[in-house]
Amino acid sequence: MKDWYQKTEEEVLEALHTSKEGLSATEAAGLLASKGENILEEGKKKSTLQVFAEQFRDLLVVILIAAAVISMLSGNAESTIVIVAVIVLNAVLGTVQHEKAQKSLASLKSLSSPTAKVIRDGQKAEIASKGVVPGDILLLEAGDMVVVDGRILNNYSLQVNESSLTGESTNVDKEDGSLDAEAPLADRTNMVYSGSLVTYGRAVVAVTGTGMDTEIGKIASLMNATKEKKTPLQVSLDQFSSRLAMVIMVICALVFLLSIYRKMPLLDSLMFAVALAVAAIPEALSSIVTIVQAMGTQRMARENAIIKELKAVESLGCVSVICSDKTGTLTQNKMTVKDIYVDGKVCQPDELDLRSQLHRYLLYDALLTNDSSIVEGKGIGDPTEYALLEMAGKVSLSHDLIREMMHRLEEIPFDSDRKLMSTKYQLHGVPTILTKGAVDVLLYRTSHIRTSEGVRELTEKDRENILEQNMRFSENGLRVLAFAYKEVEEDHVLSLKSENNFIFIGLISMVDPPRVESKAAVADAKRAGIRPVMITGDHKITATAIAKQIGIFEKGDMAVTGAELDAMTDEELDLNITKTSVYARVSPENKIRIVDAWQRRGNVVSMTGDGVNDAPALKKADIGVAMGITGTEVSKDAASMILADDNFATIIKAVANGRNVYRNIKNAIQFLLSGNMAGILSVLYTSFMALPVPFAPVHLLFINLLTDSLPAIAIGMEPAEHGLLNRKPRDPKEGILSKEFMLKILVQGALIAVCTMTAFHIGLKQGSAATASTMAFCTLTLSRLFHGFNCRSRHSIFRLGFASNWYSLLAFLSGVILLSLVMFVPILGKLFSVAPLTASQIGIIYGLAFIPTIIIQLAKIIKENRK
Repeated sequence: MKDWYQKTEEEVLEALHTSKEGLSATEAAGLLASKGENILEEGKKKSTLQVFAEQFRDLLVVILIAAAVISMLSGNAESTIVIVAVIVLNAVLGTVQHEKAQKSLASLKSLSSPTAKVIRDGQKAEIASKGVVPGDILLLEAGDMVVVDGRILNNYSLQVNESSLTGESTNVDKEDGSLDAEAPLADRTNMVYSGSLVTYGRAVVAVTGTGMDTEIGKIASLMNATKEKKTPLQVSLDQFSSRLAMVIMVICALVFLLSIYRKMPLLDSLMFAVALAVAAIPEALSSIVTIVQAMGTQRMARENAIIKELKAVESLGCVSVICSDKTGTLTQNKMTVKDIYVDGKVCQPDELDLRSQLHRYLLYDALLTNDSSIVEGKGIGDPTEYALLEMAGKVSLSHDLIREMMHRLEEIPFDSDRKLMSTKYQLHGVPTILTKGAVDVLLYRTSHIRTSEGVRELTEKDRENILEQNMRFSENGLRVLAFAYKEVEEDHVLSLKSENNFIFIGLISMVDPPRVESKAAVADAKRAGIRPVMITGDHKITATAIAKQIGIFEKGDMAVTGAELDAMTDEELDLNITKTSVYARVSPENKIRIVDAWQRRGNVVSMTGDGVNDAPALKKADIGVAMGITGTEVSKDAASMILADDNFATIIKAVANGRNVYRNIKNAIQFLLSGNMAGILSVLYTSFMALPVPFAPVHLLFINLLTDSLPAIAIGMEPAEHGLLNRKPRDPKEGILSKEFMLKILVQGALIAVCTMTAFHIGLKQGSAATASTMAFCTLTLSRLFHGFNCRSRHSIFRLGFASNWYSLLAFLSGVILLSLVMFVPILGKLFSVAPLTASQIGIIYGLAFIPTIIIQLAKIIKENRK
């Protein structure tokens, strides 16, 4: 049996039960039901039971199990039950968190999943890639990710990168027609395969395989090789936790030996050591950081910034340079034809006259060197191209009718190096090459000009007039395309050599006005210490005009073209980099060089892009930002963040969110570590002073895993402060656990420890060791709950306002209720080793617990009043 690449076009279509008009919606739905969605089956995932079992491999859990064993040996059954319950609960929470993360990852993948352009019911349509079925007619263009296997029916200079399948990095030239002999996958030049990338040209393809029936489906295990990496912050905290654990284990051993030396019973000595270990290790830290980051990414997604990598959340807070594309990001990406220059005059689109052959040729050129379409009022394709279709509609010229009457014979697609697109048609029975492109490129390939009086040689004066008009258009921020044509012989084959000796027809200028919010977003960026830079393929003057309007280009700034950049040495670029606000007519290599130059200065760079050629620069940048609407699948794959609305203002919102997420994480860490520091200092104090152990392990577990978790999450929900964008970006080299930060943790922990130990001593004087332990436990719990308000911000609670974060109030109340239940419900009191207290003792606990917060808030108020 012949393989797909060996069959003729007719055999392929017959075998697939389709035609070049594509499938009907009903046929596609039936095939989707029988063949399944076009998705790859993922590799074998860990079962929920496996995930649950893995929760017990953590060092903390080992310590807790040791604590449970020691409690059981000491005859403390209630304490043993609570510790075991906490261990199981912790494992359950970890398992639930893992399952939620998997679901979150799946939903994130669906948000940025690729789309495909197919012909359904004879109409061009854009659908989700998972909806493509065998028999669909697929339309491929440069920048598309091939999402199925397919046989090429019509080829227009198609080049594909198949490195994901073949390992060959060079692009493969494709062709149509059948191959006679058997051929390996790499030599099947009339086929395209899922997972490959269209780098040049376009093609019409019959879909032959989807999902697991594709070539990449046969090696799907390669697609599942990617593993989630920990973020730099998580790595830093993991290192901190492991080092802390080792230090604590050493101190625990010393405390145990000291207790034995003082003739303390063995089990009591062990309980002292275990209490210290449990007090020291921040059990909830890793979970809290992940939760805060996840909440940050969800908030960003609601604001149209889809974060693909958690590390991007952290890096966003450090961004100091944003290199942004102009079209669609800073502007509306709603191209509209404004002015037309033809026959030496400027006219409006509705003034074109179909009775004039000159005007008709200009319209033919605009419609036929054009791959876009308008379906149900929605433009599909390049915005510049469907603006030309809308222009023709103003004089009642149907692009569908013209394309139906005139069939494209050959073409050379547009590319960023040539800046031209050429097609070949039969116009009035004469083979004619129609070309459009950049004025400065096409004009110097023309030898004649067409006017209302006919065709004549292009003079130097004509050239000057055209360039002068182009300059006037560009100075007003208009994008200008030049149009030309030439008649050729019947046997002429269209090639790059054909793009010379054209007859000039005219210029069409289009406007893509700045987004309303761009000016304010640029101002916000500058206020935040972020340098916005425009990088565009447009003309230098056009780009500068738009940059001036929105505030990127200011007096004294420079605008540089790609050619001028090529002429610069790295030293010259480094010298001018801070003065240059606009880069025009740039190549992909230019973009990488610009990013590299800023990074050499120590800046954290964000780069936006939407094309295939932008992918290297997006990878090079610290934060690659792809366009969700106009972006190619390759650019989205290379980026760390996707803008669902292609809007520059969304980047600034994401930066503000990134800064806020980092600030909230740091504040949550401060809350957890300062509270743990209080527990450590308290246990060490009683150990060295030969006093009874102040806390049972269940006390510390209750604090760390229940009452502390809620305020920490609430701190992670703290809204962004008004002046967050008034500060300079943080230094990415600055670790989260700086000397100043650690000193703050030590001082605040010591304050809480002093009040806790005061309550402990009062308990010893007024009652038994059990009373003292209960008073110390309640004071530590309450003071840490109050401390949650201190850690919300560097500002005092009076400036923030209690109501600005309702989550913190709810977390405090929940913690107080949980503590009250333990204190006043006898069964729980017995479980958590709590002794009954008098009303005066409870009053002392509340008074002492509130003292650290009073001191910290007074210090903040004094500091605020000094400024």
